[in-house]
Amino acid sequence: MDLNLMIEKISNHYNEKLPFVVYSLPQSGSISVLLQKNDSLNTIENLGGNGFVFAPFEYKGFSYFIDENDSEKHQFDFKSEAIESISVAVSEDISEQNTYIKLLSKTIETIKGSRANKIVISRFQNFQLKDFSIEKLIIQLFSKNPTAFRYIWYHPKTGLWCGATPETLVQIENKSFKTMALAGTQPFTNQEPVIWGVKEEYEQQLVTDAIINSLQRVTSVLKVSKTYTHRAGSLLHLRTDISGVLRTGEATLAKIAKALHPTPAVCGSPQQFAQQFIIENEGYDREFYTGFLGPILDDGNTASLMVNLRCMKIDDNQARIFVGGGITLASQPQEEYEETKNKLQTMLQVLQPML
Repeated sequence: MDLNLMIEKISNHYNEKLPFVVYSLPQSGSISVLLQKNDSLNTIENLGGNGFVFAPFEYKGFSYFIDENDSEKHQFDFKSEAIESISVAVSEDISEQNTYIKLLSKTIETIKGSRANKIVISRFQNFQLKDFSIEKLIIQLFSKNPTAFRYIWYHPKTGLWCGATPETLVQIENKSFKTMALAGTQPFTNQEPVIWGVKEEYEQQLVTDAIINSLQRVTSVLKVSKTYTHRAGSLLHLRTDISGVLRTGEATLAKIAKALHPTPAVCGSPQQFAQQFIIENEGYDREFYTGFLGPILDDGNTASLMVNLRCMKIDDNQARIFVGGGITLASQPQEEYEETKNKLQTMLQVLQPML
């Protein structure tokens, strides 16, 4: 279908308050669309069937789902527009900054008490939009960050969410799987070599070890790559690729998702303690931020599930951008706050013409 006609069709669906999802895999010039024919809020537990899953951070075994059987399915080629990246100035609320830094200090003190190795602390910042439109959002989002998984999800009961996430929860094709450990952040400056600190390397190793331990129960073969620098838009991360073969009869997609989510990259280690600390101390509901999402095909035998990072929720001409960082014993609160400011830029680049 012609690009303009497809965008018009998506826009009409949105104006009619009907659910849809638009997404593109990393490095793909193709965009997939599911336009649900009714406004039912569907849930799924076994992660089978064919469609697109959208799960919250506080995942309790069921997710929201747009089913192919209840939707129009489209796919179209998309050629990215050349859009200049200009850093967007962000006004700072000193009170909010101090509150966040105080929480970071409390988190470090908790880690000092040897109750956790790492806890991921996040915040959000709201931005007023002057001229929002689905058409602009599609062009901006899918032109930016081609190495990321890009998506727009809408349901009248969940709101409009979109993002460009660099992190895979798990990819499955038959019994083969791929996942990654992604941690550590610094701005991309185009300087070589990239130097990583002890804090970032330690954080990355924590994430890698936790994912490997989680997967050992459901895999028969497990391979781990060397750690390397991965670019995600204007940011750099440390990345380790993990792949292997799932145990026959034991490893369903739902079991793997439950074993991996929430990863130490978005929650912390040990998982249960870190998640409870986040829920009790962050002071807001993450909703779908740091949940997982993605297409499920072939009755669950093929899937690309991604961690919902670098994302935002848009409601009534206001965008809420979510950002966070992994806190360890070596963390410095002011530096961690600055890191979240850098992470805001991924979605601010998308919003730039609408601010």
